[in-house]
Amino acid sequence: MSTNTKHHLVVDGIGSVEVTVSDTGSGRPFLLLHGGAGPQSVATFADRLAGGPARVIIPTHPGFGATPRSDGLESIAALARLYVALLDDLNIDGVTVVGNSIGGWIAAEMALLGSARISALVLVDAAGIEVEEHPIADFFSLTLDQVTEFSYHDPERFRIDPTTITDAQRAVVAGNRASLAVYGGQAMGDPTLRERLANITVPTLVVWGDSDQIVDPQYGRAYASAIPGARFVLLTDTGHLPQIETPDQLMDAIRDHAAAR
Repeated sequence: MSTNTKHHLVVDGIGSVEVTVSDTGSGRPFLLLHGGAGPQSVATFADRLAGGPARVIIPTHPGFGATPRSDGLESIAALARLYVALLDDLNIDGVTVVGNSIGGWIAAEMALLGSARISALVLVDAAGIEVEEHPIADFFSLTLDQVTEFSYHDPERFRIDPTTITDAQRAVVAGNRASLAVYGGQAMGDPTLRERLANITVPTLVVWGDSDQIVDPQYGRAYASAIPGARFVLLTDTGHLPQIETPDQLMDAIRDHAAAR
């Protein structure tokens, strides 16, 4: 059974921040961080992961999903501090942080903060670093249809008829996109991150879709090579959102990572 609560957390340098959190299942704890596609992009996978069995905690990044964003909460680093504060508030240890796209970037920054509550990372088609000759797609220049084309191995399965989108849904998408620009910037990367990844000490799995055109597999390999001891797993017939397109492959990779630990 899933519960949805609002947490009021105090973040250094920002103050009080409200974050909406979904909490489902019981067992080994996972923090599941969504990307620019919003919280709905991980909701179904959260249920699958919870069947592990596991406890899965899914925060909505403030500003996404029509939630409020506090003034001063305007970077990936700030979100990382927010979610470390959330783990402290929930008083849970041994947490595996799983993040897709900018969620993976947040997860990496969380690990770099040195929280003892984090025991492992799973970075799924993560953004955040700069890789020469393998740039991140210019997301903000893409139409909704182009985003679909770049995000999936089989985009036809996931195309949305724009005539079926309600005004309320358009408003949420616009809010998500605006919040993504605030947190990630136009470049969706931090030139200092790749070098800093060498300081990550928890076991890390880097999972990538072989057909990802937002951040390509060579970018993913560079991500993994920058983290000491990280394993890289390439998923077949998969784009930027494995948790939607090939969830069984992603689950198998996460289970193997847990077994190896």
